[in-house]
Amino acid sequence: MRDVAARAKVSAMTVSRVLKDDPGVAEATRERVLSAVDELGYRRNETARRLRLGGSGMIGLVVTNLANPFYSRLALGVQEVAYEHGLRVLLSNTAEQVERERGLVEDLASRQVDGMIVVPAGGSHRHLAPAALHGMPIVLASRPPAGMDADCVLVDDFGGAEAATGRLIEDGHRRIGFLGNPPALYTGAERFRGYWAAHEAAGLEPDERHIRRGLADVAAAERAAATLLQAPDAPTALFCTNNRLTQGAIRAVRTLDVPVSLAGFDDFDLADVLGLPLTIASYDADEIGRRAGQMLIDRIKAGPGTPLPARRSVVPTEVIRYGTGRP
Repeated sequence: MRDVAARAKVSAMTVSRVLKDDPGVAEATRERVLSAVDELGYRRNETARRLRLGGSGMIGLVVTNLANPFYSRLALGVQEVAYEHGLRVLLSNTAEQVERERGLVEDLASRQVDGMIVVPAGGSHRHLAPAALHGMPIVLASRPPAGMDADCVLVDDFGGAEAATGRLIEDGHRRIGFLGNPPALYTGAERFRGYWAAHEAAGLEPDERHIRRGLADVAAAERAAATLLQAPDAPTALFCTNNRLTQGAIRAVRTLDVPVSLAGFDDFDLADVLGLPLTIASYDADEIGRRAGQMLIDRIKAGPGTPLPARRSVVPTEVIRYGTGRP
């Protein structure tokens, strides 16, 4: 800034006023300063400026799997709210690894972000507690806090799974297989609970031989579905706990060319043109990000040390039908 001031033959204070669009600066002076800015390639250090004003102007977003479209939609929701408040988002991916999450969170804290939104990878979240982060505001998304108190935004995992499985039962299915993500994950446990509750409500009990849990990706789901569908007394329908597992099941059904109805959690592109009987527990992933972003903004505006009770917000689901109910 001093270099700009010397070239424009004004004071550094005048340069600062020009860059802040102060209407009190004469037009000729403004043009001279802006010309010097262009000639020298000057860029204001926004990070230093925001820290002087109080805050970095950035928030962190830590997710578990950027390959999953759910997280890109969540990130867009966070970014929408952040943009409205003049904040920038730093996005990081943990690949479901707790140690990587710890490192990323520590790195974001060292960059003095104003707050963080985290989709936690592990079962214990004490390292995410505000006390561990020296009072930095934090909001959890998709999974609730464990071993700490914090704001969180969840999906109605139980209700969505119960409703989607219930629709399969209404369609006449009595042998419904289950393809689930790891049971240690909150979403995996809640969606399995919903699947089981739908059976109980109909006076049925799932066959343990038709249940596969701990599936992590499309390939694993495809293998598990193929095994189930080629077994004696195979399921006539499958319920899958996320979009990747549903896609794996679709691959198996297409390869084997067997008449099976599918139900899953999370909508996905082209689900409506596959020509398969498909029931989806759908929800607005952007809304999860928007709610988490607004919760974080509330914490940031309240200021450090302000006692606010931990809040929980649940995004509802709806059942969407593609194709027909029965094969």
